Amino acid sequence: MSHFERVRHRMVEEQLRDIRDVRVLEAMSMVPRHAFVPDVLTGRAYEDKPLPIAKQQTISQPWIVARMTELLQLTGDENALEVGTGSGYQTAILAQLCRRVVSVERHGELAKGATRKLQSMGLRNVTVLASDGSMGRSDFAPYDVILVTAGAPAVPRPLLEQLAPGGRLVIPVGDLQSQVLQRFTRDLSDLSQFREEHFAYCRFVPLLGRYGHQDSQ
Repeated sequence: MSHFERVRHRMVEEQLRDIRDVRVLEAMSMVPRHAFVPDVLTGRAYEDKPLPIAKQQTISQPWIVARMTELLQLTGDENALEVGTGSGYQTAILAQLCRRVVSVERHGELAKGATRKLQSMGLRNVTVLASDGSMGRSDFAPYDVILVTAGAPAVPRPLLEQLAPGGRLVIPVGDLQSQVLQRFTRDLSDLSQFREEHFAYCRFVPLLGRYGHQDSQ
């Protein structure tokens, strides 16, 4: 077992002790987080902390990645949408657990970099696209699950509309300083109805776009 494999397994055992979904834990044990951080930070890749990447973005801490994935309640046959590809780490986790993943990234440079990394890992069930994630991607909808990896001021209506009946949306909602992790489940029969659940407080980079925070630049 390599050094990175040892510290990755230790990460799962020590940092993810309250995660109950066995499939999520297996995916976290398999995906090499160190491959998705800048070279100067590989020694810190398995700390339970967010780490900076390009374009003033971050790779989320392992616990929040595992927790958000667990809240999706994945079975393995899902058509998934990820909003905010970033480094591609969360994308790789989803690719292990879903039938198909469409991931949207606002920054073209990050989208290209993530695509290269995911392809180098042999993940062929992922499509990474550069566009406004707050609008989702209606051309691949409906989605069984949607995961948003940036903080939104409110739930973008297009994401709710792109959920399949019974579909789940997991998203951080709040202001620029703090958000609450929320899950919205679309009703199976009345598609205008969604069950809303609140979970942990968290802090993400802002979701920018038409249905997110407005870019001041």
